[in-house]
Amino acid sequence: MRILFFLTLLLCCAASAVAAPSPVDKLFAQLKTADTAEDAKPLEAQILGSFLNSGSPSVDLLMTRAAAALTAGSKDVARKLYDSIIDIAPRYAEAWHRRGLMQSENGEDGAAMVSLQKAVELNPRHFQAMAQLAEMLEDYGDKAGALKMYRAAIALDPQFEGLQHHIDALSRAVEGQGI
Repeated sequence: MRILFFLTLLLCCAASAVAAPSPVDKLFAQLKTADTAEDAKPLEAQILGSFLNSGSPSVDLLMTRAAAALTAGSKDVARKLYDSIIDIAPRYAEAWHRRGLMQSENGEDGAAMVSLQKAVELNPRHFQAMAQLAEMLEDYGDKAGALKMYRAAIALDPQFEGLQHHIDALSRAVEGQGI
């Protein structure tokens, strides 16, 4: 009888855990129904802000210090901090994203694409990293790969500014124009 009670309790707890969407899930749901890019901007900002939460106070502190170093113009310090964060927390997508942005700004396009791809792999809802990776893929002639990334990004954020233009142009180039 006890076992039956505990199984029932466990099933109830599991059902309630599945039924309750997280705050980020709610933001993504609102983002999908945003009518304009202006309506989407605060939702995008909240979602991107949530990506900063690593779950580790130490990593969050290092991310804050890296951002401060960038603001102060100390790119080398910021880069070393991002590298250290990735060493400490290799499954933290935002560190890979930020490092990818720095690599891109420094003209390290190959390394930037690897870092951005890792960010997307670790966080398949990182629409910003997807769009940035798509832009790089497009620049390097991988039109099909870019189109796939742009479509994934716009599926998450239908109001992401400028993506539909890229999708329309690449769709014609990759898939041809219908009759």
